[in-house]
Amino acid sequence: MNIALWIVAGLLAVGSLAGGALKLILPRARLAASGWGWVEDFSAGTVRAIGTLEVLAAVGLILPAVLDIAPVLVPVAAVGLALLLIGATVTHLRRHEAKVMVVPLALLALSVFVALGRFGPQPFTV
Repeated sequence: MNIALWIVAGLLAVGSLAGGALKLILPRARLAASGWGWVEDFSAGTVRAIGTLEVLAAVGLILPAVLDIAPVLVPVAAVGLALLLIGATVTHLRRHEAKVMVVPLALLALSVFVALGRFGPQPFTV
């Protein structure tokens, strides 16, 4: 189970880092033109804030455990990412984008898996 939690946390971190970096680097109009229509519902500052939170979640999913400095932050980061993904799901639901909603729902399930696994049966404490 520990290995599965590491793999899922790593995959979530890579995806979250990539998505967050795009939101921080690309202008809102370019994101909208590339298929991320939901950004039209938010200000540029809000899109950047979401990107920042995703990057922080990516860092929080890996670094505390790797560095063995406050590893309790790993499940906290997973909960934070889960909250972001709930917001993403609600946004897609409001926009009637059922097909796109599958991705945040799947990532939400993985985030909950990491949070429950690290808070519960597989914490980093010995």
